[in-house]
Amino acid sequence: MYTVSVESKLSSAHNLRGYRGKCEELHGHNWRVRVSVSSPELDEMGMVCDFHDIKKALNAVIEKLDHKYLNDVGHFKTVNPTSENIARYIFDSLRVERPDLDIAGVTVWETDNSSASYSDRSGV
Repeated sequence: MYTVSVESKLSSAHNLRGYRGKCEELHGHNWRVRVSVSSPELDEMGMVCDFHDIKKALNAVIEKLDHKYLNDVGHFKTVNPTSENIARYIFDSLRVERPDLDIAGVTVWETDNSSASYSDRSGV
C-alpha cells in the first residue's frame, strides 16, 4: 500500500463544553493538519495522486474553519470541537469533497506536541 500526505494550517478559536479546566474558556490555536491518502497501486505517472489535488481539497475544507469560532460552525454547534472531533470532521468532509481519493487518515495538531488522529481503519 502506498501512502502520501500533505499538510496545511488554520487558525481558529473554540472552547470545550463540559470540560473542567482552562480549555472550557475561549481560546485559540494555530492548528496543523495532515491528510494521508492511500492506494494499492500507482497511476500511469507513478503516483498515488497529485499532491496539489489533495492540498486543494484540504484547503477547501479548512476554509470553512479558518479564522472562525468553531463552536458556531454548523457541525460543532452540537459536537464538541475537540481535536479528535475536528480530525473526524475534516476526514468526513474530504470523503465528500473527493470521493475518488482513499483518505487513509487525518491528524490535527493543536500544539507542536499534541495531536489527535482519525481513520476508519485500525492501525493508521
